Amino acid sequence: MAQQPLPTTAQPTDIYGGDEVSALVLDPGYCTTRAGFAGEDVPKSVLPSFYGHVTSDPPKDVFGDECLIPRADFEIRNYMNRDSIVEDWDVANKVWEHMLIKRLQPERPTHPSKNGLNDEPKEADTEGDVAMEEAETQEKPLQENPLLITEAPWNTPKNREKAIELVMENWSCPAFWLSKTPVLAAFAAGKATALVIDVGGANTSVTAIHDGMVLKRSVQRSPAGGLWLSSQIRHLWRTSEPPVNLVPTYLIENKTAVDALAPAQYRERKFPFQVSDSFRLYEEERTLTEFKESVVEVWRGPGKLGAPGNEDYVKTQPGRVFEMPDGYNQMWREQRFKVTEGLFDDNAGLPVPESERLTKGQTIPELIKASLSAIDVDLRGNLLANVVVTGSSSLINGFNDRLNNELTAMYPGLKIKIHAAGLTSERRFAPWIGGSILASLGTFHQMWISRKEYEENGANIVEKRCK
Repeated sequence: MAQQPLPTTAQPTDIYGGDEVSALVLDPGYCTTRAGFAGEDVPKSVLPSFYGHVTSDPPKDVFGDECLIPRADFEIRNYMNRDSIVEDWDVANKVWEHMLIKRLQPERPTHPSKNGLNDEPKEADTEGDVAMEEAETQEKPLQENPLLITEAPWNTPKNREKAIELVMENWSCPAFWLSKTPVLAAFAAGKATALVIDVGGANTSVTAIHDGMVLKRSVQRSPAGGLWLSSQIRHLWRTSEPPVNLVPTYLIENKTAVDALAPAQYRERKFPFQVSDSFRLYEEERTLTEFKESVVEVWRGPGKLGAPGNEDYVKTQPGRVFEMPDGYNQMWREQRFKVTEGLFDDNAGLPVPESERLTKGQTIPELIKASLSAIDVDLRGNLLANVVVTGSSSLINGFNDRLNNELTAMYPGLKIKIHAAGLTSERRFAPWIGGSILASLGTFHQMWISRKEYEENGANIVEKRCK
């Protein structure tokens, strides 16, 4: 474990009763935020980290997929930044509260003595309301639930302190813990020592974990994630013959089936108000995600896709048909491999604006090389025998085979074993599942930062305890 157990003489300040602790686990990311109860195998509540902001008077924020629909004066925003670090704490508070309290906690009936129903009619109009307000302020919603939150390995001390303040001050949690996502992904795979390769929505990171601790010098990250793949697909669609027009689903009123490569025939839905660009981008991303899931593939090897003969071989293989929301459809063959090749070979990426281009050092093989070069040579063999692959973008067909080929070519004498969960939910939610395992362990109960400790030491206790 990351933390030394307390000596037997020191009585822990927070011993909870065995399995009755209903600890909560919260795993915020750039694309989605996941929350649920420790001990379960998947998060009960998964919400997009994107939320809707109504700009008209009075301005308000709405959360959850069902609220993200075309409406007037409506923008889509995100409370995280592309580095998976919380940017807007006011909204983070609202999103997390919405998930942990509204979605996970059942409505509790107010005690009959406090619900105002049994009061004298006169009192109810005046003091009864005041009494109810006082009762509401006294009872905080999460005062019985310890909370474990995940964080990126590069999270800032200021943000960590902000998290514990929010949890202790606003929600009155009895205990709190902050854990790094790669450590939890390794735990979810049943490993305390591992090289964790996390290919997520906004970025890719490679982190070496030794005995449940992040080796700080090994942390490498790059923007080569799902959003970068989306920009590659957009370029592919713009430059293909004929160009593919991306019309998101919400704009299609009806459509007629057409033959492959024939122009789309559809009627566009009109709205009596201006739909914001941010909403359109969000909806376009849904179509791009569908394309990634069903069409895009990684060239498995041997060698790179650009090696002589490989592209000709791919052209002979069966393609995949994809129908756009407007009905246009086309067979994709070698192009679907080109989209992902830039993850492994910086020269092979489709030409995109300079700001979005990956340098050689940002490709996945170079990230792994940089990560392993930064740590002790003696640890390399053990880490390469325990490579944990996680993150939604690692689910693209052929990714693991290619990674295995790249690692074998880079480290020819060493045994390489890749552990990648077969279930898509395990790959998407690995850090949450690791947190769920950790927070439900009986031996973890003495690790929590208790409310008492927080009150004695202040917010910087999180820096001392959660290494």
